[in-house]
Amino acid sequence: MSDFALQRLLTWMSPSFPVGAFAWSAGLETAIAQEAVHDRATTREWIAGNLCHGSMRTDAIVLAHAHKAHDEPDALGELADLCLALIPARERQKETIVTGEAFVSAAKAWPAPVLQHLPSPCPYPIAVGATAAAHGVDAEATLVAFLTAQVQTQISVAVRLVPIGQNDGLTIIAALEPAIAEMATRCAGASLDDIGSIAYGADIAAMHHQNLTTRIFRS
Repeated sequence: MSDFALQRLLTWMSPSFPVGAFAWSAGLETAIAQEAVHDRATTREWIAGNLCHGSMRTDAIVLAHAHKAHDEPDALGELADLCLALIPARERQKETIVTGEAFVSAAKAWPAPVLQHLPSPCPYPIAVGATAAAHGVDAEATLVAFLTAQVQTQISVAVRLVPIGQNDGLTIIAALEPAIAEMATRCAGASLDDIGSIAYGADIAAMHHQNLTTRIFRS
């Protein structure tokens, strides 16, 4: 992978890249409100479960296939439909679409033909995977960066709402590094038949989010 490709990957997965990920909690706000997540240990358990058995894993597998099919518009369209069909909660589906469309719009700063044949709406994992491949960014590196960014977003929510301290958040991120690396490797070689989720608590929390009396996040 070239230095330019690495620079672009770091930029695209940076919190400053304007996809608006900071506005969404993927159901974590509900879990905190219900006190299922209430300290460093439960925050780590919640995020690790989603990483290894929930939506993060599913999105990573879809991303890997979008990376492989970056120059196949029909295949990307089918992957987009699958990605959205796999999301059980309405707010989570909206999150995936809004961040994906924002990514596509922002990525136009690096013109590439792939941007012209991405599906519309374009789910976030599809946008990231296809765009990264078109710019020569390695698939496994993209997955590591994508999953790390997802974990960091969840940590940001927990720091603000649990609340846990910044050091607690960093401790969780450090502890999950091996799991992130392992999941990136597994998902890079996974088939679509390997997709499956048992993170029911996260899915249910995402469904209940719209019923919270007070909400800071959009999902």
